[in-house]
Amino acid sequence: MKFGKSICVLNVGGTRYAFTREVIRDFPLRRVSRLHACATEKEVLELCDDYDRDRNEFFFDRHAQAFVFIMLYVRSGKLRFVPGVCELSFYTEMLYWGLESAHLDSCCQKRLDDRMSEIGLDSLSERDALVSGEEPQSPDESVQRTALSGRARWLEKMRKTFEEPNSSLAAQLLASVSVIFVIVSMIMLCASTLPDWDTAKRNTVEEHRIVEAVCIGWFTAECIVRFLVAKDKWDFLRRPLNIIDVIAITPYYVTMALARAGMPGAGLGVAGVILRVLRMMRVFWLMKLARHFMGLQTLGLTLTRCYREMVMLMVFVCVAMAIYSALAQLLEHGLDLGTQNNDYASIPAAAWWVIISMTTVGYGDVYPVTIGGRVLGGMCVVSGIVLLALPITFIYHSFVQCYHELKLRSARYARSLSTEILQ
Repeated sequence: MKFGKSICVLNVGGTRYAFTREVIRDFPLRRVSRLHACATEKEVLELCDDYDRDRNEFFFDRHAQAFVFIMLYVRSGKLRFVPGVCELSFYTEMLYWGLESAHLDSCCQKRLDDRMSEIGLDSLSERDALVSGEEPQSPDESVQRTALSGRARWLEKMRKTFEEPNSSLAAQLLASVSVIFVIVSMIMLCASTLPDWDTAKRNTVEEHRIVEAVCIGWFTAECIVRFLVAKDKWDFLRRPLNIIDVIAITPYYVTMALARAGMPGAGLGVAGVILRVLRMMRVFWLMKLARHFMGLQTLGLTLTRCYREMVMLMVFVCVAMAIYSALAQLLEHGLDLGTQNNDYASIPAAAWWVIISMTTVGYGDVYPVTIGGRVLGGMCVVSGIVLLALPITFIYHSFVQCYHELKLRSARYARSLSTEILQ
C-alpha cells in the first residue's frame, strides 16, 4: 500500500476496526489482505465500496453481525453461523470475504449442505457470491490464497493432493495410481493363498519380489509424504486408516530384515505366526479405497455419526442373547428329561444358536428338538426381527443425509476440477 496512514480502519456496516499495515498484509481474509497490494484508489475501490483518504478508512456495505462472527474465526479459528441469519446469506458473506464452506465447523457444514439440498442447489451462483469485482474462488483454492508463505502454500497444496482425491486433476491422477497399486497388491495377496502358488513363486521368484517391492515402495512413499505435509503430525498418527497403513507396511520390512539376518520368518515359531498375521493385515489396504469412493465414505461417515445407535443395537442383541441362550440351555439340556440335546450343553454353545436365529440366518447346524425349545426358537426369531428393526431406521436416515452431503461436496469439487481442466 503506497498511500494513506500506517493505521487502516475497516468500516463494515457501521462497525469500525483499526489495524496496522502489517496486520492488513497478513490478514487471513483474502479481500482485506489484497488492500495492502493496492497502489491507487481505483484499485482500492475495486475491493471496497468507498474510501476516505484523510482517515484512511475503508467502507464495506456488508452485514455487520456476520463480520463479527467472521472476525471470531480470524481470532479463534472456529467459524459458525450467526443465530437467526439465513445459512445461504451468511455463506454469501463468507464468499465475499474470501472464505469457503470448508472453513465452517462440521456441524455448520451439515446445516449448509442440508439447506442447499432443500432448495436444489449444489452451490451459490457466482453472481450471488462474488460481488465488487471479486474473482471466482474454488473450494481447494480458498485456503491456499490466504496470506501464507510460499512454503506453507506448497505444503497445503501437497496435503490436498494426497488427502483429497477430488481437489484437483493431479490429485485424481495420484488417486488412480494408488487404486491400481491397491488392486495389484490384493491380487498378489489372494494368489499367495492358492495351493499352486508356492510352485509358481519358485519358478518366477524374481518377478514376484519385484512386484511386491514396487507396491510396498509406493505405499511407503505415499505414507511418508502424507505424514510430512500433515498439519498435525500427532493427529495424523492417531487416524485409524493411517495406523492400518503402518501395520500393513511394517511386516514386509521386518521380513526383509530377518531374511538378511539369516532368520526366515517361517521358522520363528510364535514370532513367525505373528508375522504372518501382520502380513495378512495387508487386506485392510482395501480401506484406502474409502478415500476415492463415495459409497465407502458414506458408510464410514454414517457409522461415525450413528455410534450411539450402533451401541444401542449391540446392547439389544447382547441382552436378548443372554436371556434366550440361558433358557435354551435349560429347555434343551438342563432339565434332564431324557431328551438331552448336546448342542446346547452350555450357555455359550446355545448363544451361537440364538444369534443366528435372531438374525434369521439359520444355518441348520444347531436346532432345538423339544417342544419348549421350538416355541422359544419362534419367540427368538420374532423378537430378533423387532429388536434389529428399531435402531435401523435411525441409521438409514443418517445414511441418506451423509450421502447427500458427500454428493454436494463432490459436485463442488467436480465443478472446480472442470474449471482447472478448461484453464
